Amino acid sequence: MQTQQDIVNEARAWLGTPYVHQASVRGAGADCLGLLRGVWRGVMGHEPEAVPVYSMDWSEPQGEERMWAAARRHLIEKSPEDMAQGDVLLFRMRDAAVAKHLGIVSAPDPLRFIHAYTGHGVVENTLSEPWRRRVVACFAFPLEDL
Repeated sequence: MQTQQDIVNEARAWLGTPYVHQASVRGAGADCLGLLRGVWRGVMGHEPEAVPVYSMDWSEPQGEERMWAAARRHLIEKSPEDMAQGDVLLFRMRDAAVAKHLGIVSAPDPLRFIHAYTGHGVVENTLSEPWRRRVVACFAFPLEDL
């Protein structure tokens, strides 16, 4: 059975992958959704749904929380206060904007997360207060479904 540590190990295998919008290929390129998709494939198997083409502004013009809705379809929503290793974090990067950035909790103390970030690629950062206040949702992988 897969564990939260397996999720973290898979995410760490992506460290150093360059940032490429809409990509999901370890070592070649990924954006934040592409990183999550790649970790899903590595831990869970086939992706649960096809990802449509998306722009850099994601769904901001429509004001639709598409990423949040997709996460709710395939992950287990939980309180951000209960985040643990291997959980997926959803961030709102600007007030009143749609939530469109993802990361994976990689360490509990200090809290760290792995994400693909424009201009930096896939990196592991401390979940500092500026990042923490942008977290709007937290999800666990459905490992018991394996």
